[in-house]
Parts: sequence; C-alpha cells; structure tokens
Amino acid sequence: IPALATEPQFAQRLREHLEEEQLLDGRYRLQKVPGGRVALPVLEEKLDQLQLPQEMPCELVRVQDPIPSRAARRQAPAQKLRDEVRRLLGKSWSEGLEHEVPRAWQRHGDLVLLSEDSFRAVPWEKLGPALWETVASALGAQRLARRGRVLPGGMRSPGVTLLLGQDGWVEHVDNGIRYTFDVTKCMFSPGNITEKLRVASLPCSGEVLVDLYAGIGYFTLPYLVHAGAAFAHACEWNSHAVEALRRNLALNGVQDRCRVHHGDSRQASGPGGLHWLELRDVADRVNLGLIPSSEEGWPVACRVLKKGTGGVLHIHHNVETPLAPTPAQTLVPQAETGSPEGDSSGGKVQRPTESGKETLRARIRPAWQRWAEATAARIQGLLAELHGQPWTTSILHIEVVKSYAPHVHHLVLDLECRPMLP
Repeated sequence: IPALATEPQFAQRLREHLEEEQLLDGRYRLQKVPGGRVALPVLEEKLDQLQLPQEMPCELVRVQDPIPSRAARRQAPAQKLRDEVRRLLGKSWSEGLEHEVPRAWQRHGDLVLLSEDSFRAVPWEKLGPALWETVASALGAQRLARRGRVLPGGMRSPGVTLLLGQDGWVEHVDNGIRYTFDVTKCMFSPGNITEKLRVASLPCSGEVLVDLYAGIGYFTLPYLVHAGAAFAHACEWNSHAVEALRRNLALNGVQDRCRVHHGDSRQASGPGGLHWLELRDVADRVNLGLIPSSEEGWPVACRVLKKGTGGVLHIHHNVETPLAPTPAQTLVPQAETGSPEGDSSGGKVQRPTESGKETLRARIRPAWQRWAEATAARIQGLLAELHGQPWTTSILHIEVVKSYAPHVHHLVLDLECRPMLP
C-alpha cells in the first residue's frame, strides 16, 4: 500500500494533516520502516490530491506488509459473518435483516456470547441449527450463546440461552487469575476489570477479608492472589455462583485461605440466611460489591468489622449525576466524622478514563462527594448503635468504575472505620 514515511517527530502533525484532508487510509496503522522513520498509510485513489506543506518532510513509499488497524481487525470478522449469513439465506436475505446480524460479541475461549438483540426476528429461528453452525464457523467458535435480560431477583441470573454446544462452562483469565463459570447461570462483567486491578494492588497483607457478595470470586480472588489477604470469608446466595467460586478458588490454589458461606448475607439466620455469630468481629476489610446498591448489607458489614480496631469498607453504589452542568472539584478527604482533627493523608484520586485504558487525575463531581459524605455519616451511626460507643469514618478514596447508564456512574467508596478511644 502507499504510505508517507517521515521522521518520528513529524508523525503526529502528518497524521493530523492527512485526517483533515481525508487522505489517511484507516484500514492500516502507522508502522516503522527502515531508516528509523515511520510510515502513515494513504488512500491509493487519492494520491493525485496529495499536497503537503513544505515544512513537513516526508517521502512516498510502498509498504509490502501493512498492519491492519484495530478498527479493521474488529470489522473483518463482522463483515465475514454478514457475508456468510447472507449466503445462507440466499434470496431470502433483505437489507432489513442486516441490523440483526451482530457487529460485536464477547468471546470466552471457544464460546461466543452474542448480544441480546442478535437474530431475534422469526426468519432466523426457522433456519434452526444451520444458522448457528454458520455463525459459529464465521466467528471461529465451537459453541454459541445469546445474552438475554437479567432475570428478576437479587441473584442477577443472566438469562443466557445456549444456541450451539452441550454446556456453557467457560474459562476467562483476568490479570493472571483464572475464572471458570457457566455463562447460562452466572454473570461476568468485563467492565469491572479496572476495579479488580485496583483491588489487586491494595496493601492487604495479613488481613482478613469478608466479601459479602462474592459471586464467582470477582473480587475475592484478587484480594487473595495479588493483594496478600491472609484469609477471606466469601458470602454468596446463588448456588450456581457458589459452585463456580469453589472451582475458582481451587483453580488458583487459594482454597485453603477462603471459607465459602452459602446463603443470603442480608439475613442473620433462618432458611436461606447466614448464621452471623461466627462472623462477628472478624474483618479488617469488607467488600460490598453489589449494584445498584449494597445498602442492605451495610449493617452486616458493620457487624463483621473488628470491634477493637475497625477496618475499611469498599462500598459499591450507582450514583446519579444531575443533568445540569456543575463545576467539578478535586476530592479532598473529609475530616473524620466525629473526630476533632482533619485527615491529612493527601487526597489525589486516580481513576480510569471512560475507555478504561489510561489513568488520569479524577475530578470528583459534587453529587458523588455528597453521596460519599452521606454514606460515611450513615455508617458512623450504624457502628455507634451496634457497639454502643463512638466511631470515626474517613473517606479514603472514591473510585469511578464505569458509566452504568446515562448520568449514572458505578462508584466505589473506600471508607475507613475506627472506634474512638475512651
């Protein structure tokens, strides 16, 4: 393909010029060429329109093995899928059906998980196995499933339908941790990877963790494998998730450092509940990874914290941001609630951007700060009521995990809770 080779220091200016003139070939990426230069691909059919400023030294070259761009790599399987489905339908194909052929999907090993709106019209169902075999072949998969709506109820069962294959068990690797689960029975959110990476970097050596909504081990495992937690109590009410959790603990060799509690952590005892007497006063750290709100678990979290030394709560919540623009502010840790002195531990918040690929200094919106302060006050009251003595609560960090819906953000509040000395 034709490309313009230039010195690295001029590459960005040249790219901007080519994009402005609509001469850049987006199918391929910038790549190095001999002589320490870099080459930017240009469209063959527009070479006669190529006019460059004299201060931008470059030379027209031919790249023999161009590297496809990320966008092109994503588009190629989707285009192949549309071509194969169109060939299968023959004269029955219509442009109106094209919007039901997916352009994106999740891949778990040899299983591809299609989006909820893929192939929903009646003609697709009439094709039966031939359609699913064609789709799987085009995507290089052996098994195929389609996501449905999350089933009602607190267990957040995924409502996934297996379209091709005998079972839905898959394996997924995140940050060196192996997760296995049945996609038709358990949720797996790749959007939480930034929080799992953050958890993995927390200083938890020698600590006891209580994970109140453990699922298949999304956060329990990073605490044990990477953060150095000495022991974890993993609480989960979904029997399918409990089965996957036990497998995952064994897969990662940490089954001896974790006790699985099967039951509803919102209930103190009784059918389906947990017997909390054995878990009182045990935790240095409590993870409350349930959205849209983990509020029902706050009293339990206060109960399991060590009453003599306290610890840290990681509270997940979906917080709505007002539509009206409001000036952003950098988080400054609040003075400890009930404490005579302010916190002086710094206060810079790091969070991923919306793409999840870079870390920037975050701007904490007033609505998020207000939620964090209200939560800190509520937890302080719960602790004082439970233990019959004053406690302090300090906002350590507000983490923005992702945008959950328009104007709604999934946040995590790291809240330090300590009993006040007499």
